[in-house]
Amino acid sequence: MAFLVFTMALLVMRVLFVPLALIFEYRAARRRAAGTPTALDRQPLVSVVVPAYNEETVLKSCVTSIVGSGYPNLEVIVVDDGSSDDTRRIAQELESRHPQMRYIYQENAGKGAALNHGYRESRGEFLLFIDADSVFTPDTVPAMLRAFYVDDIGAVCGDDRPVNLNRVLTRFLALITHVGTGLVRRAFDLLGVVPVVSGNSGAFRRACLDDVARATPGRPLREDTVGEDLELTWHIHTTPWRVVFAPEALVYAESPSSLKALYKQRTRWARGLLQSLQIYWPLMFRPSNPAFTGLLWFTVITMVFFPVLQIGLFIAMLVSLPNANFTAWGLLLGSGLLLSTVLLIITMVIANALGDLRHIWALPLWPIYSLAMSFTMLNAMWQELTRSELKWNKPERTGVISFEEQLGLEAGADSSGRSADRISADQFDAAAQPRG
Repeated sequence: MAFLVFTMALLVMRVLFVPLALIFEYRAARRRAAGTPTALDRQPLVSVVVPAYNEETVLKSCVTSIVGSGYPNLEVIVVDDGSSDDTRRIAQELESRHPQMRYIYQENAGKGAALNHGYRESRGEFLLFIDADSVFTPDTVPAMLRAFYVDDIGAVCGDDRPVNLNRVLTRFLALITHVGTGLVRRAFDLLGVVPVVSGNSGAFRRACLDDVARATPGRPLREDTVGEDLELTWHIHTTPWRVVFAPEALVYAESPSSLKALYKQRTRWARGLLQSLQIYWPLMFRPSNPAFTGLLWFTVITMVFFPVLQIGLFIAMLVSLPNANFTAWGLLLGSGLLLSTVLLIITMVIANALGDLRHIWALPLWPIYSLAMSFTMLNAMWQELTRSELKWNKPERTGVISFEEQLGLEAGADSSGRSADRISADQFDAAAQPRG
């Protein structure tokens, strides 16, 4: 019974995010109605940095979607981190076809090093750090720039969505991302502490990255962690720069298509979290930035302590199972499926994404998924204790894009049918108007 109560408590905690998310949407609508000036109005140079390590399966779609998105003042920098597959040939072919793109090769040094290399080679006033499996929409870059609506915003987190909806697992992940990322990021944006600028959908003001690099040589990204995106976000929270969430800045990327790949990915995320906590835990006891201090405590309780407690309670439940007396409704309520469904629908309404309800049949996987992800934290703790080797450890790419035609990738054009390299500034201005 304690395990079921614990599961319900976690869901109720997420329900508390709903009013915060609604206030976030209300404020965003007010800004749009008022015509608040944004960085997009100037059409500044934007540098998209793509670290690549053995990305032959996905690199072409990634670069094609970026240059085909229509933004007229863009450079794409692909940093090959010592790939051993066909990444170099594909990247060089793309470079010869797209004048906006530059290809850089470096000996294998890790993702953080590749991103830092791209940062040093870039010229843009704004930079986007993405993964090589990312796919842009025509509104991705404009929506990122619209989120820079005041000068002290240093970083923007976009909304990453699964692009490979060909498996039960990936369809399930497409559902829960609305709650696990969309709802949480809206709420924490309102509180002033977006938890992370995701590694496959992040935009940064160069001045902000320059400040981070000046404060710590070898930056802006640490090269000794597997959670460089999380650590960078937390570092920015210790500066005067702000971090915000842009839910309209959609970036589609591959979700792990197997349980093994998902487990390895989430273990890497958990280990990156532990590494960042080792760096910033002293700030948990300093009231100079109450919002960030609160985020650190929330993270420790919900993402480190709760997973361990959940596993302990689950084991205790299994031991007492022969003497338990569960009803079907009790299990349904206790597992949180009813409340999860209600919370999910509310979140999808907020995100204007009710179309994803077509995957709702996969929702019964949620309790199993929640428990399995708790074990990734234990695995990450063990890896940290034993100082296991730090690796990219990215999921194997499949190259599956479930809505290729809608994104204009088959024809190498944007969604309006125009040639990706010939779209004019006037056409871009018309296409990039904010949505209602």
